Amino acid sequence: MSSVPGQAIPPNGGNKNGSEPNLPHPRARKNPPAPTPFLFPARTVEEPALYRQAELFYLQKQIQSQTPMVVVLEDGEHIEGCIEWYDRNSLKVRGRQKSLIYKAAIKYMYKFAENGQ
Repeated sequence: MSSVPGQAIPPNGGNKNGSEPNLPHPRARKNPPAPTPFLFPARTVEEPALYRQAELFYLQKQIQSQTPMVVVLEDGEHIEGCIEWYDRNSLKVRGRQKSLIYKAAIKYMYKFAENGQ
């Protein structure tokens, strides 16, 4: 089977010496793409500094005042309690039970009293 009708491909694949298969030039080969790192779905590699500072300020304020909070997760579950501590990827909430919550799993949060309760 050739690309031009009526022209046959020689048994050696078109090479002059017949010992090597018909491969592209070594410089023409592309390197395979590097594997992508695993990221939490809701997080990017680097967040803007202003956003990060606002988040830290808000969480620190809620910890110091022991504000009752409601954390709504991506799956719809509501967790009520006070934030005890946080780090870059998680929050620890003390309510009926202590919960460690990944920030990537949080849809949103609000103060308990703001929901009209």
